[in-house]
Amino acid sequence: MRNLVHLRSLLVPFLSACILLFTGCSSMGGGSGEGEAGAIGEGTLGSQLDSQREARFADGDIPSAEGGGIFRDIQFDFDSYTVADQARQSIEYNAEILKANPDVKVQLEGHCDERGTAEYNMALGSKRASSVFDVLASYGIPRSRIETISYGAEVPLDTSSNEAAWARNRRVHFSAFREIPEG
Repeated sequence: MRNLVHLRSLLVPFLSACILLFTGCSSMGGGSGEGEAGAIGEGTLGSQLDSQREARFADGDIPSAEGGGIFRDIQFDFDSYTVADQARQSIEYNAEILKANPDVKVQLEGHCDERGTAEYNMALGSKRASSVFDVLASYGIPRSRIETISYGAEVPLDTSSNEAAWARNRRVHFSAFREIPEG
């Protein structure tokens, strides 16, 4: 188990560096500039996302917590599943990445802080993921490319018990993967 934790601590920075490298390269060729959510070389983004997803789910059905990455997490206020204006901007950014990469699907992971019962947090996480789903669909992302799941408080980014940690944990995380063609 210790080796797995050590491997993850090495893998995450490596994958992050790869994403930054490829993101930088994709915006160099005539893009509109900083922060552009563009396509990354054919098949490259999908392969990276598949590798990240495999690493997150290596231990079973519940993934390890993941922050950062190519997509922005969507943050929520305490006890809320309302998409605020700043969150809507992040969803719009994520939608542009999805539009530029039509072979990528996303699973929207609803997360909560540790306060509240397990049942309440699972329901709230589900509502948060559904709220983001609806906004993504309104930006033209086909519903067939979006899945939702709730992890409640089970996969915290920050295991501290304070307001800053709780705020980080109240989120919807975009877990992306390539759509595998059938046949």
